[in-house]
Amino acid sequence: MATGDCTLRWMRRMGAALMLAGTAVGATAQATGCAGMDALRVPGAQMQVAACLADLSTRYLVATGHTDASDWLPLHSVATRNPPDAVPGVQLDGYFPDTSTANTYRGWNHDAQFVIRLPEQWNGKLVITGAPGVRRQYANDYLISDWVLSRGYAYASTDKGNSGTSFYSDGAAPGDAIAEWHLRVTELTQAAREVVAQRYGRAPERTYITGISNGGYLTRWALENSPELYDGGVDWEGALWRAEGPNLFTYLPTALRDYPRWRSGLDPLARQRMLDAGFAPGSEFLWDHHYLVYWDLTQRTYREEIDPGYDGSLAAGLPFCLSGLPACDADYVYAQRPQAVKDAVARISLTGRIGKPLITLHGDLDALLPIRTNSDAYVQRVRGSGRGHLHRYYVVEGGNHVDQLYDVFPDRLRPIAPCWRAAFAALETWVETRGQHRPPDSRTLPRTGSDLANRCPLE
Repeated sequence: MATGDCTLRWMRRMGAALMLAGTAVGATAQATGCAGMDALRVPGAQMQVAACLADLSTRYLVATGHTDASDWLPLHSVATRNPPDAVPGVQLDGYFPDTSTANTYRGWNHDAQFVIRLPEQWNGKLVITGAPGVRRQYANDYLISDWVLSRGYAYASTDKGNSGTSFYSDGAAPGDAIAEWHLRVTELTQAAREVVAQRYGRAPERTYITGISNGGYLTRWALENSPELYDGGVDWEGALWRAEGPNLFTYLPTALRDYPRWRSGLDPLARQRMLDAGFAPGSEFLWDHHYLVYWDLTQRTYREEIDPGYDGSLAAGLPFCLSGLPACDADYVYAQRPQAVKDAVARISLTGRIGKPLITLHGDLDALLPIRTNSDAYVQRVRGSGRGHLHRYYVVEGGNHVDQLYDVFPDRLRPIAPCWRAAFAALETWVETRGQHRPPDSRTLPRTGSDLANRCPLE
């Protein structure tokens, strides 16, 4: 798929959202159970703004200016349906003290922004998440917030403390920006639990963490490093960082170097080198899109975060440079970089030593974070650390890193969203029956059924 085709589809979806914003009936009405809202205080927040809303779901949040659709529209399939009923309640927007300014929402120009949603009809539980990629606190609104709020959960999300394609400029040392994500998700979890107690008169009975991509990475990190704060989590295709590999830098340079060679037909062995690096056989139809949209930008920006010395004074290298040019990321060889680079990766590495139940989902056609170098490798770490009894791993046949591409390739892909919903429900049962009703054994979820965008049985 060409970049222009993707942009056109995104613009059409944005137009539909804006039409909804102009026609929604009753969108500006307030919820009825907001007494005491102004007394709520987010511990540690430097700024907070409260709103009493008739509906906390995205269809009304767009209309009332309480979400940013550009943060979440490109992530889900247009076929994915959310629960239709309104969920009235309170929304708190704000930010914690921070020195970086990339997040421009509300004109605040301040990072460490958060959103907390408190439904009138509360089920006694809380969901925490962090933004995927380098998006902001609203990125999970359609895929996660809408669904968990409809089930009565309180919900909180963070921008992770930095956002945008220059996120690497935050911090003083290599790895600082990513390491801040750990601080921010912990900070939000503790604050949101206290806000919930203020709002409802009692602390949450259960706190779950979940997320997509970098949010999945944070889910893994949280259950390894702060399991006492959570009851369990669902990791949706999280990234894996290991100082000894695998990590982004052990396969993305191969893609940047060998994909153009394979596409040109000049090097018949280039495809095999990509498969050897971890890319899945059968994912070739996705490679052009990922080369144009994801691989180059991801390699350069994350490499700048971890190894800024590679390209000297340049900021994140040279876009789409050809192999052979000085400091070209297509020629980056992680194994040959100084020990300080491995030490920076070690700061953000995962161990697999989870302390609470975790369910991992990953698509077998993920062409950004290949399943072999990310979740397959992470599962080995979990089992090797003796924590396999706390883990389930579901491989989604036909799943890719972004559900939106299902709209372009409906005959070859499937959205992961319904599989995540099924996994989250299974996690609830696992935790809340104290392990008496465990999820199905780890397995591949076949690409079968008449409604792939909304149904995904785990058995």
